[in-house]
Amino acid sequence: MSRIALCTWSDPMYDDPEPPAIADELRGLGHDAEVVVWHQRGVDWASFDLVVIRSTWDYFDRLDEYLEWADHVDSVSRIINSPTVIRWNSHKGYLLELGEAGIPVLPTLALARGTADPVERMVATGWGEVVIKPAVDGGARGALKAPAGSPEAGAHLLVLVEAGDTIVQPYAAGVEAGEVSLFFFGGELSHAVRKVPKPGDYRVQALHGGSEVAHTPTEAELDVARRAMAGAPDALVYARVDLVDVDGQPTLMELELIEPDLFLRMSPGSVTRFASAVAAVLEPVDSLKVTE
Repeated sequence: MSRIALCTWSDPMYDDPEPPAIADELRGLGHDAEVVVWHQRGVDWASFDLVVIRSTWDYFDRLDEYLEWADHVDSVSRIINSPTVIRWNSHKGYLLELGEAGIPVLPTLALARGTADPVERMVATGWGEVVIKPAVDGGARGALKAPAGSPEAGAHLLVLVEAGDTIVQPYAAGVEAGEVSLFFFGGELSHAVRKVPKPGDYRVQALHGGSEVAHTPTEAELDVARRAMAGAPDALVYARVDLVDVDGQPTLMELELIEPDLFLRMSPGSVTRFASAVAAVLEPVDSLKVTE
């Protein structure tokens, strides 16, 4: 029997029901599983055989601490996804890398903190409406949709660039019909959902009034998703691939490899599939324990 930690955060307003459900499933598979707040003091991470990142939804507020924590945990146990993946995926600059590899990605202008002429560079793209957001963040926090040449866009961009790295992308109108998310556990498709913003908005998160329905992915969506995952710098135990339609082409919006909402509630059997993918990571360890 292996001991497994499922890491979450400590905000009581946004309690995530998925980690307890996964823990129950892992116990049913014969493991000792518990939910642990990632920054909780006094946790002996070496006492766990595996540490699984789940809803650590405050990591971007304390990124340096988070990356240091992941490295430490992986040095005394094993964390999934790996610190290499976490570090790479924590900054939206990874989209540029994937785009250069030939994967359909929304055009992305990356601006480093303190860039001297960010507004001029944004306007020079020739894009009409744009979405401006921090390069390290989540949940559409800090994002703004506005015409690229508008005073509102310029002012927002200046604030973000002063605070940190920032990205600008052309607004993809296809998101109004829904953003598709595909979920892979152990490299295999588990399920997919279509997330739809409320009328008049572009943000698909439930926090902003979005809703979701089950979705059957097309072969084209599966192809883009698998190519995007193949561009990650290390093996993936879980992944969420967010796509939007651009002129009939599934196009990558985000590759979520750290703490994605897995929408397990949308697919019967998905909790079992996730737990099985996690348990499979430990199979060589458990087989050694049996034979000792």
